[in-house]
Amino acid sequence: MSKFLYILITEEIKMGIRANYQFLSDENLKELKSFNAKEDEIFENVEDWNEDAEILLDIDKMWDALHFLLTGVDSGKPIENDPLSEAVVGVSSLDDVEEFIAYTEKTRIADIVSALDNFDIEKALEKFSMQKCKKADLYPNIWDYEEEADEIKEELIDCFQNMKEFYKQVLEVNGNVLVTIY
Repeated sequence: MSKFLYILITEEIKMGIRANYQFLSDENLKELKSFNAKEDEIFENVEDWNEDAEILLDIDKMWDALHFLLTGVDSGKPIENDPLSEAVVGVSSLDDVEEFIAYTEKTRIADIVSALDNFDIEKALEKFSMQKCKKADLYPNIWDYEEEADEIKEELIDCFQNMKEFYKQVLEVNGNVLVTIY
């Protein structure tokens, strides 16, 4: 995993960083892997693909908290070969680009779907703690608002369920996944 993701989530200017997931065709994956132009151009291409993608997921700002809930660590410390970690941050990231861009090839999608299907979100939420999230310095910085814990849990459940559905749709069409966090 690139150092960029760690830098991205540890910088002070964390406002508005959101995660998007989309179906990635084999053709676009090939283009992404061979891309060697300027970083701004790759992000423009990815944005164009996003307009054309039919299978999309936007989990907004809850990507770091969802990764923490699924794995016990923040997304700046992704776990290699862990399908739950890969579901949130992808498998392979592009280096030397301003935005975080990663992809997961179709050969990993079934493992991700299986891991998400077998994950007990209710049990994980029983252990959920705003203080643990604050101590882990998770993005976004909302962990001082204890009164919002129930709303945050509901949002995490929605993100989790939507992510499961997204990966199932990608699996059904034998696709790859593009992850952008910007």
